Amino acid sequence: MPGLAAGPSIFENIKLPEEQFEMYFLEWFLPIENESIESYALRMTQKITHNNPVLIGVSFGGVLVQEMAKIIQTDKVIIISSVKSPREFPPRFKVAKVTKAYKLLPTQLLADIEKLVKYAFGDNIVAKRIKLYEKYLSVRDKHYLDWAIETILYWNPKLAKQSIIHIHGDADEVFPIKHIKDCIVIKGGTHIMILNKFKWMNENLPKLILN
Repeated sequence: MPGLAAGPSIFENIKLPEEQFEMYFLEWFLPIENESIESYALRMTQKITHNNPVLIGVSFGGVLVQEMAKIIQTDKVIIISSVKSPREFPPRFKVAKVTKAYKLLPTQLLADIEKLVKYAFGDNIVAKRIKLYEKYLSVRDKHYLDWAIETILYWNPKLAKQSIIHIHGDADEVFPIKHIKDCIVIKGGTHIMILNKFKWMNENLPKLILN
């Protein structure tokens, strides 16, 4: 399950041995008005046709697979660059929730990725970075983005799955490592390490899945 607004292309460099594993990629769909994450997770599980799957989620996708694992039987749940509970959120997330500052985010700009990148980084941004955002941020619907941001800020899981495997980078700028407990630490891993630490993933994910 990819991260917020991302598509399955973020997994393009993840190559697991085909004689041992079959990989299936889930994609975000539009939420119903005021839909809870539990309801959304239930609808997402209906896209899974195999028994006892290993669920892997990145960032917000990691939050979603934890909710899915409460609904269906899973072999393992692996989260990457994500959190296991709101206790692992950085302080700015809590401030955004209390002040509702997240409602001021110009999510409508994501429909025009070039404007969004210039808004966030200035006019000197290189074309290469714009192309990267165009490639990986495939979900640009304002309704989805508003729902996703509010959903993660208000996420309050009632039951935690005990056997979560958490992989996290020590340079993650979205969920800083100092707030994260009980994880496998990847040196130099940022929030997008699924893209640039894929060699580590390809080497270690099979062992984590099978052990």
